[in-house]
Amino acid sequence: MLIQRPSDIRSSEITPPELFHDRRRFLQMTLGATALAALPPVFAAGLPLAGIRKSQYTVDDKPTPYESVTTYNNFYEFGTAKEDPAQYAGGLKTRPWTIAVEGEVHKAQAFDIEDILKMAPLEERIYRLRCVEAWSMVVPWVGFPLAELLKRVEPTGNAKFVEFTTLQDAAQMPGQRTRVLDWPYREGLRMDEAMHPLTLLTVGLYGEVLPNQNGAPVRIVVPWKYGFKSAKSIVRIRLVEQQPQTTWNDAAPGEYGFYANVNPAVDHPRWSQAKERRIGEFLKRPSLPFNGYAEQVAPLYGGMDLKKYF
Repeated sequence: MLIQRPSDIRSSEITPPELFHDRRRFLQMTLGATALAALPPVFAAGLPLAGIRKSQYTVDDKPTPYESVTTYNNFYEFGTAKEDPAQYAGGLKTRPWTIAVEGEVHKAQAFDIEDILKMAPLEERIYRLRCVEAWSMVVPWVGFPLAELLKRVEPTGNAKFVEFTTLQDAAQMPGQRTRVLDWPYREGLRMDEAMHPLTLLTVGLYGEVLPNQNGAPVRIVVPWKYGFKSAKSIVRIRLVEQQPQTTWNDAAPGEYGFYANVNPAVDHPRWSQAKERRIGEFLKRPSLPFNGYAEQVAPLYGGMDLKKYF
């Protein structure tokens, strides 16, 4: 169930204080106080984002520790092992960065990351993240509704789907030197899914600038779907009339459906989806339809039967 957190709880209180301050001291020691002050205030991973407000869209689950959120990742552009993104994503240059928004729109535009950060008030939303691999996390994301961006390009009446494309640059993303997937990474949503208030255009986590390994500088978070639907390091958004081809659905359509709504009643061909392993916990817990967001999103699909929407 989604609840509103008390307004007097600060982002820094989510992370254990000793961990929060140890990371600050580490930055100061490695960069030096002068160099730290000279860094761009919103683009250096690990530095705080200003002006974050609390959102009504948040859950009361215990957040997964920052260290786990930033070192246990699926981001095949940097390798297929969970630790590869944290190890190899440091060289990704996230400034300058633009996102082209085009297709079935009246005002196609290229948005600079600085423009995006000023587009709408930043909100902290604590969402459950459920991977198709049957593990999960709880992450305090920072961003604003994707709808705020899409409204600015004025979609036409033909816009039925939204396609997201990740950066393709094998020099910066060593995982793209392999043929494990068809690059660049592409994902998509139905237009009404993209415009839903839970769909978050994300620029940070734990009150700080989004780390490279988590999809910097901007990604999508769709909390009621399996994690592979939440495209990272986005460089292009295209509004289209026909359902777009997406990377995992093309690679293995029997295992990665286009909709990929979390459904514990529909098993993956190689494992059960009935339970999930919450990172940082020892016991498996039951999975929830729509990852626990059924009240908010089930009307998009005509009720609770998800089988045709996987």
